[in-house]
Amino acid sequence: MTKQERAMMYKTFLAEEGYGPKIDGDGDVSFKFEGGNYVIVIPEQDEMFFNLIYPAFWPIESEAERAKVVIASLYATSQTKVAKVFPIKDNTWAAIEMFCSPPQVFKAVFQRSLSALRAAVKNFSSKMQE
Repeated sequence: MTKQERAMMYKTFLAEEGYGPKIDGDGDVSFKFEGGNYVIVIPEQDEMFFNLIYPAFWPIESEAERAKVVIASLYATSQTKVAKVFPIKDNTWAAIEMFCSPPQVFKAVFQRSLSALRAAVKNFSSKMQE
């Protein structure tokens, strides 16, 4: 499948599930859920790779906070299946990364992936508030 075909597959699925998706200028698919903005990033060359991200959910406002973010990110990643939490520049991102073969398999794991992403953010936030 081409990137455009995968984008339409994701968009159609998300629309059927009520998420109101859009294809952005990069050809990725964005949608909103419970007040957050999410993106399915679609690589050009790797049709099996499924990457659901929750970008920039926690701003990093100081170097002292950055150190705490790193610790909380490691904690959240270690406590949540499939999810990764990590700093990028002055923000914190969370992602689900996996291989789906064929690409349509994502439908079977989408809800669980979204739940895992939310759990990772919750684990991160709990650690940051300690």
